[in-house]
Amino acid sequence: MAATLKASMQGLRQVDYARRYKGWLKSSSEWCEAASTSAATLKRFWRRLPVRSQTFIAICEAVEVPWQEVVVAPLSDSSQDSSQDSGQDSGQDSSQDSGQEGAIAHPETLSSGISSANPASGTLDFFAYDEAWVGRDALLAQLSEQLQQSCRLLVLLGITGIGKTALGERIAICLYPQWTGPEWQNLLRENLDNDRQPNDFISVASRWWEQWGSPIEGPKDGQVLVDRTANYLLNRPLLLMIDSLEMMLQGNEDDGWSDFRDPLWADFFEALLAAPVCQSRIILTSQDFPGQLPARYSNFWTCEFLGGLNESEQLALFAKAHLNLTRDCQSYLKRIGTAYEGHPLALRVIAGEISNAPFSGNVRAYWHKYGQDIEEVETAIAQAKMGQTASAEDRWQLHECTRLLRMKVRDRLEQTFLRLKREAPAAYLLLCEASVYRCPVAESFWLSHLEDWDYLESDRQLALDVLRDRYLVEEVTEGDRLLLRQHNLIRSVALSHLQALDLEDGELPSGFSH
Repeated sequence: MAATLKASMQGLRQVDYARRYKGWLKSSSEWCEAASTSAATLKRFWRRLPVRSQTFIAICEAVEVPWQEVVVAPLSDSSQDSSQDSGQDSGQDSSQDSGQEGAIAHPETLSSGISSANPASGTLDFFAYDEAWVGRDALLAQLSEQLQQSCRLLVLLGITGIGKTALGERIAICLYPQWTGPEWQNLLRENLDNDRQPNDFISVASRWWEQWGSPIEGPKDGQVLVDRTANYLLNRPLLLMIDSLEMMLQGNEDDGWSDFRDPLWADFFEALLAAPVCQSRIILTSQDFPGQLPARYSNFWTCEFLGGLNESEQLALFAKAHLNLTRDCQSYLKRIGTAYEGHPLALRVIAGEISNAPFSGNVRAYWHKYGQDIEEVETAIAQAKMGQTASAEDRWQLHECTRLLRMKVRDRLEQTFLRLKREAPAAYLLLCEASVYRCPVAESFWLSHLEDWDYLESDRQLALDVLRDRYLVEEVTEGDRLLLRQHNLIRSVALSHLQALDLEDGELPSGFSH
């Protein structure tokens, strides 16, 4: 064996996938510790510079990739591989070393006709999954196994910021390379939250066919396009990921509140589920349950509601931000995590605020500045346990107590509330009115608020069903009773909306008959 070794381009791709699977940066401290090396040596490894043989092997073994599959073959070291050194590799490293940790290298366009997500740079960017990912290991294994077997379509559900997109992207790594292609060329993504692009089926499918290298010219027949697009996915192992599915859902009191705005989407998904065989896999993320997925094909699709991170996962998230986890600091961080019910986006924002100026990692200083907002939540919960179950006077500020929380959490939650107010006004009113409850209560308590507004019993129940479909109400079991509650972040926003409602002007929300 030579005294030094260097990596091949193909070897680096294997290592890149493997380190992402572990959630490691290219020079993360975990990798340095596992390989008994330094960040500087890892950077040499990624630049394909010679590294001591023993260290090279340790770097590969740390991510469980055989070093023999990574090292440059002796015969190619001075020929083919040297040309890669001066061309493709140098351009790639210059971007990756600059901190673009969300990118996986792959050719711009492969023979399948599916182009990369970013042809100009030849990279595929993850929207949400990154090195700060923690937890959900059991769920990840369960859902990945289902998709590798008979499940064709997975719907990830939950409130905004709960980690649906990140989990979907993490699952995509588990499906590599069978459904993504060895160079990720078979991954197709659609972000419906982009309001600059129409989301009707003909428009979206037309964009897909352009990416597949077969643009559709002239007038387009919707049903023909549904059949053609479905057949393409049925007969090829592709991974289709659609984010923010709720943007294409709508409803009314007669037909339900979670139907596709464009009925061609329902036809498309049914075609994928009804076929005897489907080689592709589909991952959808949504705040609302898509009610038109056909129940008779339930063996081929599944839904998963995401809750918050548990306590150990919360601490792991704070550790990734390099926060001090002494017993004293852990106590504050656990209280923060409990108040936010493990909401990943909110906790990541808070971890970043603590890490950076002016707190610079000082957990106690952060608590002294904002801890009163957490204590107010703790007080309300304690009072609820002592019998004070309701209060419209609570002034929770979980969603906006800091500037970054206002920017990154409040605004997303406000979009959810505004969409609810626009599409289902009575459900919006119910959500605001029920925010007075500090703890889980019986369904009849919630419905009584709309009774005061003279809504019919059927309309009251329909409003509650809307909240269930949008996961803005949570069901919990205490003893033999099924009770309803709001996530602390949802209640924080709902209380602010309740305070803003002018309940004395006599104007009832429209949207249901009453």
